[in-house]
Amino acid sequence: MSSVIAGTRFSVLDRSRTREGHEAPEALRDTIRLAQDLERLGYHRIWVSEHHGVPGVAGSAPTVLAAAVAAATRTIRVGTGGVMLPNHQPLVVAEQFGVLESLFPGRIDMGLGRSVGFTDGVRKALGRDKDVADDFATQLDELLGWFRGTSPTGAHARPAEGLAVPPFVLAMGEGATIAARAGLPMVIGDLRNREKMLRGIDHYRATFRPSVWAREPYVVVSGTVAVAASPAKARRLLLPEAWSMAYSRTHGTFPPLPPAERVEALAMTAKERGFYESGLSGQLAGTEEEVAHELETVIKESGAQEVLVTTSTYDRDALLDSYRRLAGVAGLTGVATG
Repeated sequence: MSSVIAGTRFSVLDRSRTREGHEAPEALRDTIRLAQDLERLGYHRIWVSEHHGVPGVAGSAPTVLAAAVAAATRTIRVGTGGVMLPNHQPLVVAEQFGVLESLFPGRIDMGLGRSVGFTDGVRKALGRDKDVADDFATQLDELLGWFRGTSPTGAHARPAEGLAVPPFVLAMGEGATIAARAGLPMVIGDLRNREKMLRGIDHYRATFRPSVWAREPYVVVSGTVAVAASPAKARRLLLPEAWSMAYSRTHGTFPPLPPAERVEALAMTAKERGFYESGLSGQLAGTEEEVAHELETVIKESGAQEVLVTTSTYDRDALLDSYRRLAGVAGLTGVATG
């Protein structure tokens, strides 16, 4: 095994994707079961996501789901990838993570993003406009202030104040600049646009300011990684998500994942086919040997300390097999059970 890969942490973001023929509650239970499997395999952390009003994603309340995941596991770190800060009052976010850290000390991560609702209807329901994301740096400062007890309001976030919940910034657009200025670890993707990703990482490192949260830059690269017995089987894992993405780009709504065989039989328009093929290109997919080679290249180029795998597919057994194979590539040793 490569020493470069051996020195890198491996983690997972599971978005609780719904599947055709399966109800949303099952997707949430699937996330909890996956967390238990990932813990046994030795992954460093599992994160859950925040999406509102999206048919294809059941995870709308990440801190609630993170609590359920943490309660069902013992050692794996649990967090959010992320809580979309513009959707919430920073005080409430601080309180929620304070409760999580109090219940599961030393295991909670606070991944934060700057996206707002996916549609006008969702944004209206949340009481947020698109431009609220422009205030992300200010919202982030306010949130971190609640943990340090420095709010100018004179109020205090209980039980968050005085606790150290590691914050991460999901770097989309300006995110790298904001993470660097705040002195926070950064999560950046996706692996398909390697040149843009590397530019963002270089900018982050060049402008990083040490803080009480992080003395040095910490880079997490995120994206799809699919491992199977053959390149064809690995590519098949990518089909449901690629089609769902293509559908969302052409119909304005993100649907549940279809089975790969249904995707293969679909008659697509030229526009749909273009988005679909784009979704399949540039992903890290293949056999153990092929993925190991690609991972080593990515880690060397980026200098990343951690890889956050974001793979979604219809076949949950095949997904778990992919994570098992990736654990072997990464040399993960798992944890004692029983």
